Amino acid sequence: MQPYNRKFKLRSQKMRKNATEQENRLWYMFLRKHPINFTRQKPLGNYIVDFYCPSKKLVIEIDGSQHFTEKKIDYDRLRTAYLESTGLRVLRFTNTEISTSFYSVCRAIQVALGVYDD
Repeated sequence: MQPYNRKFKLRSQKMRKNATEQENRLWYMFLRKHPINFTRQKPLGNYIVDFYCPSKKLVIEIDGSQHFTEKKIDYDRLRTAYLESTGLRVLRFTNTEISTSFYSVCRAIQVALGVYDD
C-alpha cells in the first residue's frame, strides 16, 4: 500500500470543499457516521481517492459524466489496477446511481465491508 502522499494535501482539501452533490450525499447521509471509519479525498500514492476505509482496504469512487470518455475510461482502468495492485479493493458508482439508487449503493458498500451477506 502506498503511503499518504503529502504533495496532494492542499489539492485534496480543496476537493473536499468543492465536493459534488453526490459525493456530499454519500458522505453526509452514510459514510461520515458509519461505524467503520472512512475518510474522503484521501491521497494514496499518486492519486486522490474519493472515499477510503483503511481498516477494510476499500476505496469508493464516484464517477460523474466526465469519466465516460474513452481517455478517462482508460485512465480510470489504470488507476484502479494500480490501487488493486497495492491490496486495495475499489468500488465504483456513478453519480446517477447515487442520485437514483442511493440505498442500493449503500447496501453494496455494506456487503463489501462484510456487514451484510449478499
